[in-house]
Amino acid sequence: MISLMVLVLGATSACTHSVNGTPVPGVLDVEQPFSSTSPGSSAKPSGDDSAAQDYCDLISWKDLPYEVADKSAPPTDVGYDPDFDQSCKWQHSTGTLDVGVTLRFREDRPITLDKTNGEYTVDGRKVAYFDRTTDSSVQPSCVMVMDYAGGGVGIIVIDGSAKYGAICEQGKAVAEKLLAQEP
Repeated sequence: MISLMVLVLGATSACTHSVNGTPVPGVLDVEQPFSSTSPGSSAKPSGDDSAAQDYCDLISWKDLPYEVADKSAPPTDVGYDPDFDQSCKWQHSTGTLDVGVTLRFREDRPITLDKTNGEYTVDGRKVAYFDRTTDSSVQPSCVMVMDYAGGGVGIIVIDGSAKYGAICEQGKAVAEKLLAQEP
């Protein structure tokens, strides 16, 4: 009996449990749960790219709630996700946590979510979201998608600090800014 209790105690003490809001070292991102609604390559169509829209320029630090020293600074990273035509992120440290927003754009076809648990209507446009604030397997986040400029945009807001308001509301504000500037 004692051997069995020692075995059970040893096995359970080796288990760990992640807690929302715990800093995760490295790159600010959660595994993106996006997919496309139609098959095909995400590569840009051939032709003249000189007039291509830089969607990452449509949002800036001024549009985000984070307290950064230089609101005119460029995004923290651009072009990091090769599965999309454009990707960019704004990452900021607050205390021991990194918070921020990532955007992914796909031209000529929408982006969908594998799972949703709600939607907003922003300026007449459906914005589907997956609120992951209570999912202990990832950093507290809200993942959103909407049709945009003949294609699609995916928005991920990551904020375990609870310092800047509800995470999905932060994403909704980003969607509003993007729609106000839609090409």
